[in-house]
Amino acid sequence: MKNLKIIFVILIAAMAILLLFMSQNSAKPVTQKPIVSVTTFALYDIVKHIAGDSVEIVHILPFGVDPHSFEPTPQLMAKIEKSSLMIYSGAGLEPWTQGFRFKSKVINMSKHVRLRELTAHDHEADTEHESHHMHMTTDPHYWLDFKNMQKAAAVITEALSELLPQKSSYFKANEKKYIAMLQNLDKQYKKRLSSCKVDTVVVSHNALGYLSRNYGFHVESLTGLSPEAQPSAKDVARVMNDIKKDGVTTIFFEHFVNDTVIKRIAKDTGINIDVFQPLGNITKDEADAGLDYEAIMKKNLKKLSKALVCN
Repeated sequence: MKNLKIIFVILIAAMAILLLFMSQNSAKPVTQKPIVSVTTFALYDIVKHIAGDSVEIVHILPFGVDPHSFEPTPQLMAKIEKSSLMIYSGAGLEPWTQGFRFKSKVINMSKHVRLRELTAHDHEADTEHESHHMHMTTDPHYWLDFKNMQKAAAVITEALSELLPQKSSYFKANEKKYIAMLQNLDKQYKKRLSSCKVDTVVVSHNALGYLSRNYGFHVESLTGLSPEAQPSAKDVARVMNDIKKDGVTTIFFEHFVNDTVIKRIAKDTGINIDVFQPLGNITKDEADAGLDYEAIMKKNLKKLSKALVCN
């Protein structure tokens, strides 16, 4: 009987110690990762590679959605408000950001990169359409310029280091690797596109302005900078004339653009048709496959060098 009392006292003491430990442990605040919200896929890719799992990344634009016509839901905007850092592309690509009051630090990345000024040729196809792109003076697709991506990586690294100073050396090491990757892509593009028999590609809408400027080829498009516009008969006639005149071998379209007219032009002119990924966003299949900026830009290079008949 005495032994049973001793065992009972020991059990009571053990339970008391366990309860005390559990209460102290539960009293400790749960460490939550800061939320970083981004719009375009290129910005998402930079944050993902530099921050790793140090932050929770909210990709505002769902995979498989056209960035030009996207409008966030109230639920998504509520999540954005909780972010410690919000990064958007700017240059007119996200009109929904106008007038929205962000509570935390916000970066308009277009203010930190070199934007391409639009020319009369850029607006040629737009004159047939009512689109806000008609009133734009700069090309918003700056992430297709590897030097701009390097600038964006530097800005994001600095912002992340301010957010998590203890991780600064980790972020800077990842930035160095990311910039080396971008520099290598630039070298590959210069090498592959340096000697080509054709100097023009035709696209559904002109998201290739930075690439064409940096690597010396021309772009003709059905709808200028406006992917949501429907091409007119005049647009189709103009593009078909360009195909015959310039010896174009391939016409490119995007995943988020209706390809009916493009396919008809390709059939009537006897040229190839292919998908080009301008990386404003990616498809769900591409996301599920784990494709990143580097992998997709390498695919784009392969398609460009084939279309331009490069040595």
